[in-house]
Amino acid sequence: MVKNADEVKGRVKEAAGSLIGNKQLKSEGKADRIAGEAKAKVKEAEAKAEKLIDKAKAASRKK
Repeated sequence: MVKNADEVKGRVKEAAGSLIGNKQLKSEGKADRIAGEAKAKVKEAEAKAEKLIDKAKAASRKK
């Protein structure tokens, strides 16, 4: 899985929050991590959609 800056930042904040017992920092980290994971999934979906579009264009040109 692709790691982006938000996901990494979230993991660091979450770990720091756990380490020092700061629930708010841990929660912020979890939110950042989840946002980063969502962004990565959107990027993957965009790449797959682009591939499908390219395949469809290539197939239509062959006809």
